[in-house]
Amino acid sequence: DEHGWMVRDNSTGGGAELMGQWREVEGYTDDGPFLILSGGDNWTGPAISTWFQGESMVDMMNVMQYDAAAIGNHEFDFGQDVLAQRIIQADYPFLSANMVEEDTGELSPLSTDFTIIEVNDMHVGIIGLTTTNADDINFPENVDNIDFIDYEDALNETVPLVFEEGADLLILITHICEWQLEQLIPVAIDLGISLIGGGHCHQLVAEIIDGVGLIMGGSNMSYYAKANLDYNFLDDEVTVIDVSTHANSGDYVDEDVAAVVAYWQDQLESDLSEVIGYLNEEVGQYSDPMFNLITDSWLESYPAQISLTNRGGIRQPMPAGDITLETWVGILPFENFLFEIELTGEELINNIGNLV
Repeated sequence: DEHGWMVRDNSTGGGAELMGQWREVEGYTDDGPFLILSGGDNWTGPAISTWFQGESMVDMMNVMQYDAAAIGNHEFDFGQDVLAQRIIQADYPFLSANMVEEDTGELSPLSTDFTIIEVNDMHVGIIGLTTTNADDINFPENVDNIDFIDYEDALNETVPLVFEEGADLLILITHICEWQLEQLIPVAIDLGISLIGGGHCHQLVAEIIDGVGLIMGGSNMSYYAKANLDYNFLDDEVTVIDVSTHANSGDYVDEDVAAVVAYWQDQLESDLSEVIGYLNEEVGQYSDPMFNLITDSWLESYPAQISLTNRGGIRQPMPAGDITLETWVGILPFENFLFEIELTGEELINNIGNLV
């Protein structure tokens, strides 16, 4: 769940810092026995990612040499055409074995179900899954003719194909929350999946359950999860040695990644640097002043009696100091529209509970 946090902000994010930590602390080398994998939601967050519809983020992830990414629900935020452009741009595959066309039931042309990568003389099969409610939490037109089928059904169909293609061991990367991944542990054991990585709920998880590793690396490039696996060629046996989570300390910087980030910062500065206000104190992301500021501004500009939004669409606080267009793109990154709806008082009360 990188969510576009390519620039470090206080203790949040920083692609150059994360890459620097991997090199200096984890001993990462470009040709070493490592895989860099994502649980999806690569973009939509700060303006440096959102304004460029994820192009900047994929540019950075290419330099970081990501090996694969699961397709998350936010990969659809700018529509299928933009997702197709990002897939072409990326040096790594976007994976989802349960993303199919509604009219044919075949794998969506936007997705690859699995990839096999040779690492340290091992052929590692990597399968992706997307949350099955992705079609419920996107604009309908953005997921038109796409269905997200049951995880177990997709795995039962895909895993044999991966082994037939010569995989020695299997890793599952998903945009799925912890509780759902735990339900997949028996399936993973039956199918020979050694490690499951998750996303979507922004959790930090590092567990080994019945020999299967389960990891989740938080969100916003502020943390990462790590798993060490051992493969015994004589016995054809995989062992998950240990799993752990770590904070992005910000103490190290990879200069190649920093150069890419700086380039996109310059592009953003030329587009969104106009100052439109000033704050003495930060307005919290989920504070009443933030809620009132947003909804009252809509009432100020449109003749209605009540203004409503859901808090999930507010993605970051408003920092103290100059307020620019960049600030607002980061706070409200989604391409939403205002809709006029006539409701009775009873209907309004009955629906307030859905505004989460």
